Amino acid sequence: MARSTYYYCLKSINKPDQYAQIKKEILEIWQANKGRYGYRRITFELRTRYTINHKTVQKLMGALGLKSLVRIKRYRSYKGAVGKIAPNILKRDFNATSPNTKWVTDITQFSLFGQKLYLSPILDLFNGEIVSYTITKRPNFALVKSMLEQAFAKLPAGAKPILHSDQGWHYRIKRYQELLESKEITQSMSRKGNCFDNSVMENFFGHLKSELLYLQNFESVEHFIDEVHKYIYYYNHFRIRNKLKGLSPIMYRLQSSVS
Repeated sequence: MARSTYYYCLKSINKPDQYAQIKKEILEIWQANKGRYGYRRITFELRTRYTINHKTVQKLMGALGLKSLVRIKRYRSYKGAVGKIAPNILKRDFNATSPNTKWVTDITQFSLFGQKLYLSPILDLFNGEIVSYTITKRPNFALVKSMLEQAFAKLPAGAKPILHSDQGWHYRIKRYQELLESKEITQSMSRKGNCFDNSVMENFFGHLKSELLYLQNFESVEHFIDEVHKYIYYYNHFRIRNKLKGLSPIMYRLQSSVS
């Protein structure tokens, strides 16, 4: 080693760390946020106090052995016959000028008392009314079949609605398509991995969970199922909506039929 290099290294060892305070603050920010912050967000925090480059922060975090503990999980959806069963006929046009012209459906899951329950409703876009529904402990096709049979029994003569769903397996099998064809119902499906194509149904599930599931205590699974029945009756008959001029879904439908 050259004499000059030796004395340069010796001087550097004895020199105070110019980033000591910044390192301390980086550690404090990282700990305060429970490891959720990476160098970019820590840089934003530090820039309220210092003029510092993000590359410097990244280097200092590396020296401290710090990095964000958060890892983004990439969305992976079904890659089979998606998009080949039915087109997206609805195309987010959630307005209907009369009952039984546009229906939407989906399935939501509840976990209570160590068990899972599945609710499958059909919602009429004309007034937001739940036309039919089934709630069971198993997510088999009988769940959807029973819901359809209830809806068919209420369908007026000559009515041929569009029935929109996501791309769940229940709606892709031949038996489901045959049931719709038997009533001349047009099948529509959301695009792959796009929940906004069926946002009205998701909105109903949000109301159900926030106004019942998260608001009330239940004694058993059976008690919860009973309360779901009561809630949907309340939702259809009594829960008023601004969009429906302060009427409940059924009140709005009945008023529309006489006006």
